[in-house]
Amino acid sequence: MITLCGMALSNYYNKVKLALLEKGIAFEEELVATGLRDEAVLSASPLAKIPFIRTPQGALCESEAIVQYLEDAYPDHPLLPADPWQRAKVRELSTFIDLHLELVVRELYAQAFFGGTVSEEVQASVRKRLTRHIAAFKRLAKFSPFVAGDTFSSADCAAYVSLPLVAMATKAVLGEDLLAAGGVDWKAYVKALADRPSVQRVNADRKACQEAQLAAMRAR
Repeated sequence: MITLCGMALSNYYNKVKLALLEKGIAFEEELVATGLRDEAVLSASPLAKIPFIRTPQGALCESEAIVQYLEDAYPDHPLLPADPWQRAKVRELSTFIDLHLELVVRELYAQAFFGGTVSEEVQASVRKRLTRHIAAFKRLAKFSPFVAGDTFSSADCAAYVSLPLVAMATKAVLGEDLLAAGGVDWKAYVKALADRPSVQRVNADRKACQEAQLAAMRAR
């Protein structure tokens, strides 16, 4: 049995969770906050990041490595095409979303979501990079109707959980949804996936986690 460790507020946790649900893999969940320094966490995720998984063979961290392991170890209900070139193109999209969109906009999260502030220099840098990266992303993405083509793939696991964050964070901090401004109709894409059972489960669990955290903060 696989155990998915982390929390439902994490987009990368939900990326892996979507893959598990779409592939029909049985799994358990273990609530683990990011940044914990105890040995049980560090032995599984040396940078204390979430998510990570525990398997009968051992622990594995980094969301993209986990998704690729699931694809290799559980070939039923594939999230990658059979053709090697097309498989690589899906992985290309996932990597692009993680590294060139989400990782860049993450620099705005402190102000967008957590009540902090981000300097004008960082805001300007993020705007410049994201504007260029979003234009590049448009060249790769298909949205027909899924991000890599006509079939739900592992790239959708990345896109569904991260594209809304790019839009919301840039809107909140920069005053403009840079995805929409760049011609990416992410709202239609997200809406098109809303009826998938995996997406509904991820959304419901994330909402429950948010409510639980708010209740815990009020109780302090």
